[in-house]
Amino acid sequence: MKLSEGLSRPWPTVAFSLLFLGGAMLQALGMRGTDLGVSFVFVLGVEAIAATALSALYLHESLSLSRIAAVLLVVAGVAWLRRT
Repeated sequence: MKLSEGLSRPWPTVAFSLLFLGGAMLQALGMRGTDLGVSFVFVLGVEAIAATALSALYLHESLSLSRIAAVLLVVAGVAWLRRT
């Protein structure tokens, strides 16, 4: 979304829209046949990891120790939820 400059640039906006739609479809498929609460939190954890990694790789945003720790806390929470 950052590259689309507020959805004002056509090709980045199309790419953003397709990725968003694809993610929503994968989320819907992943949430079938399981507890909604746990699967939704799991998807949020995966999104946090993917967003952090992609922003560092493609947008050259800083990957500080604080950001890494925050993502690890989210992943730990997701793992804890999956065990209960």
